[in-house]
Amino acid sequence: MDPRSEVLLRQADLFSGELLLAGLPADDLLGQLPNARGWSWHAGDHQRLQARFGDRCAFGVEPPSAPFEAAVLFLPKSRELTDYLLEALACKLAGRLIYLVGEKRAGIERAAKQLAPFGQARKLDSARHCQLWQVKVAHSPAPPDLERLAQRFSLPLIGGPLQVVSLPGVFSHGRLDRGTALLLEHLDDLPGGRMLDFGCGAGIVGSCLKRRYPESELILLDVDAFAVESSRLTLAANGLDASVIAGGGIDAAPRDCSAIVSNPPFHQGVHTHYEASESLLQRAASHLSPGGELRLVANAFLRYPPLIEASLGRCDTLQEADGFRIYSARRER
Repeated sequence: MDPRSEVLLRQADLFSGELLLAGLPADDLLGQLPNARGWSWHAGDHQRLQARFGDRCAFGVEPPSAPFEAAVLFLPKSRELTDYLLEALACKLAGRLIYLVGEKRAGIERAAKQLAPFGQARKLDSARHCQLWQVKVAHSPAPPDLERLAQRFSLPLIGGPLQVVSLPGVFSHGRLDRGTALLLEHLDDLPGGRMLDFGCGAGIVGSCLKRRYPESELILLDVDAFAVESSRLTLAANGLDASVIAGGGIDAAPRDCSAIVSNPPFHQGVHTHYEASESLLQRAASHLSPGGELRLVANAFLRYPPLIEASLGRCDTLQEADGFRIYSARRER
């Protein structure tokens, strides 16, 4: 059981009514709180929760339409995303209660100050290196407009400027990160056909691929619902057409790809996770056509070549710069 869930269950008498658990972990908390429903924006967690609890958990960037009497927000990493989520909950809970739970090392004490616009917050519990806070919504805001909260910026690229729409919580929110910038310099000579941008974020790489290979079928995939929506908005802002899907990892991707291009994630929240990236490297061959290519950027200290070579064979380093490396490997015909 996640320690944040354990803290909630210490106060289980507070959560007997119709409760919404926003950003909940994929543990047994819904099983312990039979009147609760879940709202997740992490496709992997949602898939695991749906397998156990069916339609008691919704997925997306907005709260589910089913009514609820109170809500618990599991603190996300992004301060901007926390602001949006609190507003999205508070606008539905005038005069009722919002709870905020999170780990101390994730900044729960700082985040508790974000409850102030809605009412007087108070700390209910501190255990398992976590804290639980409560606020009664005395000041209910208008429903937030997620698109108005987006950061929009333009990238001056060789093929013309690219308009980027970045929603709160998306990787490298509002800016171009160094790894992606390096990857954009190495998109030439990819085999055309069905191309996959794995871990698409705000859709920068995918949009560049579609502009460079307009005849190819392009699919963008991310685990995060806010990233999926950002990619859709970025594609639309540039007049580009591609498929954008949410999935918990490479297993959600189609087969027979001519190319998989990625700046794969290895961080989730305050913890370091390599599972999604390592699964990509280990199973890329099953999603590539014969002769298809995996091309990615990664921090230089990550030992990815042995994993790539075990799956695909020879792995070439196309460039190393700024602490990153560009790797390329092709599936044998």
